[in-house]
Amino acid sequence: MERLGSFTFSEALMFLYALLPLFWAVPAHADIFHFDSISNASAYYFNYIYCNIWEGECQPNQDDAAHQVPTKNPWAGFPEDYISLLYLWYCSLGQCCESGDCRITNNMTGLAHDLQSKLHGQHIAQSVVLKAVQGFVSNPDSNKPLTLSFHGWSGTGKNFVARIVADNLFRDGVKSECVRLFIAPFHFPHARLVDTYKGQLREAIRDMVLRCSQTLFIFDEAEKLHPGLIDAIKPYMDHYDNVDGVSYRRAVFLFLSNIGGATINDVALDFWHSGQNREDIGMEDLEHRLRAEAMESEGGFAQSELMAGHLIDFFVPFLPLEYRHVKLCARDAYLARDSETVTASLNQTLYIHKTCKVQNKIPQKQVFTGETSGNSIGWKLLRFLLKLLSNGN
Repeated sequence: MERLGSFTFSEALMFLYALLPLFWAVPAHADIFHFDSISNASAYYFNYIYCNIWEGECQPNQDDAAHQVPTKNPWAGFPEDYISLLYLWYCSLGQCCESGDCRITNNMTGLAHDLQSKLHGQHIAQSVVLKAVQGFVSNPDSNKPLTLSFHGWSGTGKNFVARIVADNLFRDGVKSECVRLFIAPFHFPHARLVDTYKGQLREAIRDMVLRCSQTLFIFDEAEKLHPGLIDAIKPYMDHYDNVDGVSYRRAVFLFLSNIGGATINDVALDFWHSGQNREDIGMEDLEHRLRAEAMESEGGFAQSELMAGHLIDFFVPFLPLEYRHVKLCARDAYLARDSETVTASLNQTLYIHKTCKVQNKIPQKQVFTGETSGNSIGWKLLRFLLKLLSNGN
């Protein structure tokens, strides 16, 4: 069957056939076409059909009146039943979604599944992140954006969880136009340019919020952000109805930081020494200590109004990984056998850290953390870990 863009020829005929009753049902005296703007409307819809249905190569000029959406409603005179019928038919082709914005999925079932099945050794993060995101999504009248701060040493899963959140809130995951990742040393490397960065950062966040009804902003290596940068966007995370006419209440801010890594490891070590289960570590054992360390640490976090204003909703600890968790990550990467997925999985555990040797307190097979590195190191580690798995270690 010949296709016209995303439509088959028969589907196009069905569309035209569905429109016929609409014209018959319109009263003869109804001025539905608004002849004062018929030229503009005709040009607009021809352009839309050419660009989107027949997929013509065109770049509409938004300054051209022919490409502007008609201001008058062309469906005003049609019976509501027929419009509903046409809408249902259009949706059957997969062109619309319940949220009204197909870029936003808010798949809470998928989020729960991914956190449970893909994230290993992080029972606190699994629980806190899921509850926080679920609560935010289910409450459209939230009085502030959701702000989470992920803490722990490199390789424990902070970026991995941020990716899982993006994948389940947005159709295109981290590649969505409603998601923006900022890496402090990369995007804001020079302290002398902080005033320039402030304007750029505020504009980037404002523009995305205007384009998307729900947004996600991820700040990696947040402890390296200049305090002035954090203060520049602090109003966007505060309890305001709007800032300069724009509401930021449907935004999610994730800050990823190494701050508190030593504190988290000390708590895990104390539990191990006392013979308690790692899974018994709770938020009450870590959150207050993380908050205090973040307040006292060097860098932008401690000096910013974000901390003083208590605008971070949850400080989420990521525990050091154990040997069994490393094996599970290796298993997942092996089963995926996809370079992108392997890289994402191994970012948690790219090599066995020297922590145990330095602390000299726990047998080296017990506790691991990871540090990110190049793909070649990741593949070498994968082969090494798979060798361990094949030997039954």
